[in-house]
Amino acid sequence: MTLHYRGRAGRILSSLGVEDYDRVRVVKGDRIYEGIVIPRPEIFDDEHIVLKLDNGYNVGINIKGARIELVSKGRPARRVEIPSIRFREDLPRVPLVVTGGTITSRVDYSTGAVISHERPEELLDIVPELAEIANIEYVPLFAEFSENLTPEHWRRIARAVHDQLRGGAEGVIVAHGTDTMHFTAAALAFMLRNLDKPVVLVGSQRSIDRPSTDAVLNLIAAARVAAQGPVAESVIVMHGSPHDDYAFVLRGVRARKLHTSRRDAFQPVNEPPLARVTRDRIEIMSDRFNPRREGRSQVELDDRLEPNVALIHVWPGMPEHLLRYAGERFRGLVIAGTGLGHVPRYLIPIIGSIVDSGVPVVMTSQCLFGRVDLQVYETGRRLLVAGVIPGGDMLPEVALIKLMYALGHSGDMEGVREIMGRNLAGELGAHLGLNVFPPCWR
Repeated sequence: MTLHYRGRAGRILSSLGVEDYDRVRVVKGDRIYEGIVIPRPEIFDDEHIVLKLDNGYNVGINIKGARIELVSKGRPARRVEIPSIRFREDLPRVPLVVTGGTITSRVDYSTGAVISHERPEELLDIVPELAEIANIEYVPLFAEFSENLTPEHWRRIARAVHDQLRGGAEGVIVAHGTDTMHFTAAALAFMLRNLDKPVVLVGSQRSIDRPSTDAVLNLIAAARVAAQGPVAESVIVMHGSPHDDYAFVLRGVRARKLHTSRRDAFQPVNEPPLARVTRDRIEIMSDRFNPRREGRSQVELDDRLEPNVALIHVWPGMPEHLLRYAGERFRGLVIAGTGLGHVPRYLIPIIGSIVDSGVPVVMTSQCLFGRVDLQVYETGRRLLVAGVIPGGDMLPEVALIKLMYALGHSGDMEGVREIMGRNLAGELGAHLGLNVFPPCWR
């Protein structure tokens, strides 16, 4: 074992013979903490130690004025022998494409470390209900925090999903970090054409070692949708309420992470959820979805994307040179404007010159709910004259990915305009949807 502590904390722990994953007792005032020493990142200060308590939570303790005692030495991590699972002929095959995120990790309590699952048996050991829903197969692709993903990662995920569906899978689950899950879901919606089976992105807001984890219900719901769901789209399946009672099935191009930490962080925008999923059933909530088709999948992979596209949020007093630079640097721009799709008046001539140079500019709204309408106010009409492409009720990030797709398929301004105005995966709605808001806001 080693000790990943430096400075004052490192010196105190070393003097006591404490190493990573040893069990210690910390007495501070009238409080006593006992748990396993967890490595602390070097970028943090040297005045705290981190313990994993017996209840599964981690706690940081300032060592000033504290008395530390070594209780017992930690043991090297050991592999727990988990019985192999057998393929059941009566269940569909559902691959789990692993890209990273806490949902595919577990805690080894002999060391307190978080380790990744390497086999489906390890996941089924935690969530045995999955074995009654589908034959789960692991497809390890990469292990990245979702904020690190790029369009090339989206391509790799799309290829993996395509290959699995073409290989006879009844549906595919993609385990993904939550921060940019909605970006990936939208990208898959555009790149997987003629989709006839469910592609389900799933993650967790809280790690599986926490009593309040959302991972278990999310995984059960995702497996049920992939194996049995009637939806043949790229969807996100995550908690639909703060409680552990049901998950929502959200169209990938209509979902948004609207809270940093709540279990029901993902909500639909401008349309209701497609379905509600409990541990034992799927309840359809909307009939406006692409239905599953039986037989071997005929899905087609179309991963031509132009990644050199920018998303720009305007603000009052935005400097002109920032927009000019973006117009010179990128092949396409998506603007998240104010209200119905507006920008400060002095930026409109710059936008016009960007469009004249051959760079398409798509207008969306920072409001998220509702749709862009450039016909109402003078600003909007001048933007239309400048050549801006209205984004309808698309989310800004969905418009970003769709513009990447459009530029990957056409270098002509009119061709891009036609693709952006065509509904490819349910990203454009026909109705205003003024009354569609997340349930937690009603």
